[in-house]
Amino acid sequence: MSLIHVPKPPKSAYDPSRPASSLLKSQAEHLRQAESNLPLRYRSEVYVKAIKTEEDAARYIRDVTQAIHEAHEDAERARRTPKRKRVLEIAAVADERSKPKRARGKSASKRRKSRAKRNKK
Repeated sequence: MSLIHVPKPPKSAYDPSRPASSLLKSQAEHLRQAESNLPLRYRSEVYVKAIKTEEDAARYIRDVTQAIHEAHEDAERARRTPKRKRVLEIAAVADERSKPKRARGKSASKRRKSRAKRNKK
């Protein structure tokens, strides 16, 4: 594969005080639409219609591009971080004395005898 030499743009290519071209304004509008899909904490407070100069456009494009990258990095980090399972571990030891004893009933023959004694009285 051969290398393609791209010449460096002249210094006059960027003039911060020059009015923004329609290309820059449309790029800022496209970024505004992309920014509207981001969570609120990543959005800028710049009103796109207020962009008048190349410097304003460059600043807005840089801020939104950085916010998009941060949002994607945070989302990737959240996807890769294993979710902790909420487990409540309780260590409890039952004391032998505190266990309730089962109530043992009288056998059927003993119940009959006690009924018979009561009935005789």
